[in-house]
Amino acid sequence: MKIIKSLLPLIFAVLLLCTGACSPKSAGAAKTYEYAAISRGTLEKTVSASGSLKPVSTVKVLPRMSGKVEKIFTDYNAEVKAGDVLAELNTDMLRLQREQQMASVVKARANYELQNLNFQNQKKLAEKNLISEYELTGAKTTLAIQKAELAAAEASLSVIETEINQYAYITSPIDGIVLERNISVGDTVVDSSNSNSTSIFTLAENLEEMQIEAAVGELDIASIHKGQPVRFTLESLPGRNFTGVVEMLRMVPTVQNNVVSYTVIINVENRDGTLLPGMTCAVDFIVERRENILMAPNAALRYQPTGLGAAEIEEMVFNAGLKDMDEDQRKAAIEARAQTKTTPAPTPQAQTGTGIAGLVGSSGPGPGGGPMGGPGGARVMPQGGGRPAAARNAVVMRNLWYLNGEGKLEVMRVQAGITNGTNTEIRSTLDLEKLRIILREKI
Repeated sequence: MKIIKSLLPLIFAVLLLCTGACSPKSAGAAKTYEYAAISRGTLEKTVSASGSLKPVSTVKVLPRMSGKVEKIFTDYNAEVKAGDVLAELNTDMLRLQREQQMASVVKARANYELQNLNFQNQKKLAEKNLISEYELTGAKTTLAIQKAELAAAEASLSVIETEINQYAYITSPIDGIVLERNISVGDTVVDSSNSNSTSIFTLAENLEEMQIEAAVGELDIASIHKGQPVRFTLESLPGRNFTGVVEMLRMVPTVQNNVVSYTVIINVENRDGTLLPGMTCAVDFIVERRENILMAPNAALRYQPTGLGAAEIEEMVFNAGLKDMDEDQRKAAIEARAQTKTTPAPTPQAQTGTGIAGLVGSSGPGPGGGPMGGPGGARVMPQGGGRPAAARNAVVMRNLWYLNGEGKLEVMRVQAGITNGTNTEIRSTLDLEKLRIILREKI
């Protein structure tokens, strides 16, 4: 028993060593992955913005005379026709002024008739040389003055009559709907010629056709054009999608907190009256739509194996790029790569992307990426004239990792098209539909 007790520490040490040697990590257990299948469907590239609904056109009704509101004949949301009376102003003072002005007209007419009789008498006397030419001219001038005073009195009476019979009645200038009513009975309004005058009604010409004023950032505005289809949703009506068309892009920018944006006008239909002025909209401008295309999750395009070194990944990506080349292109790519490895400093060809990187679409040193590359081995190759990589016709090459028939890790190079932020279009000469690709490694 004493011998066994003395050997116990040695036995425990051996068991610990055995346990460490037999653990999955030390045995190099195979990695496990999450997969996704390349699918076929429809993909849209969109630009998102926010905006609010407004009537296509509104008219503000201002009073044409000052006075106290006596009656109101309409209210919010009422439909009105052109010429309908919206409100009436009190005319008691105007009627008193009319009586006073009518008396002034009678007086002016009497003075005119009296002076006309006097002028006729003076004219007969002048024909007999009983008065001077000066006296006759004076009588004629006085008659003209009396006539002008009569015309002025009659004009003043017409003004008062117009105010009583027309201006006191505030009418609708258009067929439309009352959006705002800013007066109540007893309020005093000021005529529109006064700087203190304000609108008393706001009318919308037609709510069956409305507009969205959307704010689009300066980075996205180049993708917006007239006639572009638009899809939008409302917070008040979740689950429903509405459509519209871009009508106008206003060139004057809006700057808020150093952020530059432009206002885009979108025409929308509102036949059922669901849309109301002022509603907030989440707008998606459809920049490009592709149907019946191959798609892969963006996570798969970003994946890079953690169990491989940078040089090994670069080698696999390079070999994958050679598969789509003819014999001459492969030869040129291999020679360019060999030259790159033996050259200590970057050559002009490497810097301009005309060497091995330009031929294979590889991204230079590193795990599938380098100075010209992106996540997941993205490679942007400008087409024609050295255009920038962000140009619309740029070719973007990406890596997709998968397990071959023997369970070994493989990579393929594919051309990436449009993306909606979740999935990306995949362009390849191979039939990749339903191919299982790696999304990420399981922890």
